[in-house]
Amino acid sequence: MQDSIFSFFSKETNKFYNLVSTKDFPCLEISGIRMHCVEKGVKASASAMVRQIFPLKGKVLDTCCGLGYTAIMIASHPNVEKVFTFEIDANVLEIAKQNPFSKGLFENKKIFLENKNVFDAIKKFPDNFFDRILHDPPRFALARELYGRPFYCELYRALKKGGILFHYTGSPGEKKGIDFQGNAIKRLKETGFAEMTRIPEGQGIKAVKE
Repeated sequence: MQDSIFSFFSKETNKFYNLVSTKDFPCLEISGIRMHCVEKGVKASASAMVRQIFPLKGKVLDTCCGLGYTAIMIASHPNVEKVFTFEIDANVLEIAKQNPFSKGLFENKKIFLENKNVFDAIKKFPDNFFDRILHDPPRFALARELYGRPFYCELYRALKKGGILFHYTGSPGEKKGIDFQGNAIKRLKETGFAEMTRIPEGQGIKAVKE
């Protein structure tokens, strides 16, 4: 990690927001917590997740926008019609506006960005709407509802038959012997997803709606 590019404190959330330079794309920190994987590179980590939902096509849901790196990458593919992405924290979007690497988030007409909680926003979409879904939520401690069965049911409902989901999970609790991914796979299976595969490269789970 290197120098701070832009930072501020929000009285509304009581959090400190910091955009920090790295070896490639800048990293977002919220009250000292990194929102990106920096060890392998922020750009490389985002690319690894996007690759899991290839071949890209049609309408894509990028559940949690952040600085918009994955949404921008997805929208760059010619077979993608629209990318829908949501960010619950308006302060994060303010940081994104100061980040030159997030420019496409606000300029690419394929990207539909809303300052909303995806937990609620997904309910407005009809059944079988999305061709692909990339679900990269904040860590479990910050957004438990985005790892729960009710939200997984909404992801399943809104995804087309044959559609692909990639769910970034990380590996919290691994040192304590907790199989966090295994528990997520169990809940995804209970909602109807099939062909679930652990993806070490993307630190998550790939699943298909049959």
